[in-house]
Amino acid sequence: MTEGMTLLPGTGQPIPAAGMTLKVGAAQTPTWSAFETIVTPGFDVGAHVHTAAEEIFYVLDGELDLLAFEPVARTATDWSGWESAAGQRVQRAGPGSLMFVPAGCPHAFANRGELPARMLFLVAPAGHEHYLAELGQLLAAGQVPGGQPPTPEAVAAVRARHDIQQITPLIPGHIATARPGGHG
Repeated sequence: MTEGMTLLPGTGQPIPAAGMTLKVGAAQTPTWSAFETIVTPGFDVGAHVHTAAEEIFYVLDGELDLLAFEPVARTATDWSGWESAAGQRVQRAGPGSLMFVPAGCPHAFANRGELPARMLFLVAPAGHEHYLAELGQLLAAGQVPGGQPPTPEAVAAVRARHDIQQITPLIPGHIATARPGGHG
């Protein structure tokens, strides 16, 4: 790619079932992918670890609980009470908050409030959009009439295929139907 690009609000490639919009990805650069996402009330990504990827999460609107540290003791069901050996705990983060996650660091985010939150996140290297599309399809199957939410084992299998170790389960919450920025 020899030219840059400009995306206006609400534009990009939607990943509908995941409530995300891909802004820049592997088709433009091998270095990183950028996404804008709506995190619906009740959604908990579940604590997990990327062996090689690094991430940055930036809260644009709303509030999210954020975790980016190795706890004294990992629990398999809920990360909200984790604490690091240095005393670090889960943080409630509002607009302007940033979380950096180095490779190998357990991390998670959740919307425990009643209103949607919106965030921008970057993943290096590029290609995370392939994982999110596959995970989005799995989540969408649970949203159709008569559909069942994905099992933790099904989510763990998708994650394992993309070099992600699941620690606590993903909790879908309410899947967003509108693209970030409110542009249908």
